[in-house]
Amino acid sequence: MQISAVQKFTTLDFPDRLSCIVFTPGCNFRCGYCHNPEFVLPEQLIKLRDSFIDESSVFAFLETRIGKLDGVVVSGGEPTLQQGLETFLRKVKDMGFQTKLDTNGALPEVLQPLLEKELLDYVAMDVKTSLERYQELVGACMRPEAIRQSIGLIKRRAPEYEFRTTVLNEHHDRATWEAMIELLKGSQRFALQGFRPGKTLNSDFSEYHKVEREELEEIAKTLRDEIEEVFIRV
Repeated sequence: MQISAVQKFTTLDFPDRLSCIVFTPGCNFRCGYCHNPEFVLPEQLIKLRDSFIDESSVFAFLETRIGKLDGVVVSGGEPTLQQGLETFLRKVKDMGFQTKLDTNGALPEVLQPLLEKELLDYVAMDVKTSLERYQELVGACMRPEAIRQSIGLIKRRAPEYEFRTTVLNEHHDRATWEAMIELLKGSQRFALQGFRPGKTLNSDFSEYHKVEREELEEIAKTLRDEIEEVFIRV
């Protein structure tokens, strides 16, 4: 499995666990508001290949963290693009760590066996927008039905999970939220995070407005009747 970076410690990314994060390069979406285009665009990834980290080095590091860390987060990019993901997760589990996967949900055919084989303790899936508007944000390479399938798989099979959305005032209107609520109702956890302008994959998005916490709180109120736990992540 290709590994672009490792964050050796976090208390924020795996709820209630001390963990590290293993990042994988490359993504099949082209979200205009993405703040890490260097880990998404092939022409930029080529420049970083010499700095990629060997799996053996990651496992050597994890050996030193047995008993000190609770879990390992695999994030991206999009980890389900990696052919060695299942093997990597199994080794991590065999070392006694819990596992969390961050995914865009585009490949339910990859996600399903990982859940069936109990290789994931927690799944966080980005739900960008309503199915009808997905291509506006991520590009034409996605399958709306795949997003629906992944949401269903996670709700049925993941021991713990959350869905999460980066809120853009210029995109997420009332009709979009109504469609998303219908898609996600009955979910365990849902996280709202506000867009912050800055470096973006598509420069047009850098002009979008920063979403304030007060705005997120108002959105959260409309979601709490249908979702067990709704929280703000800043």
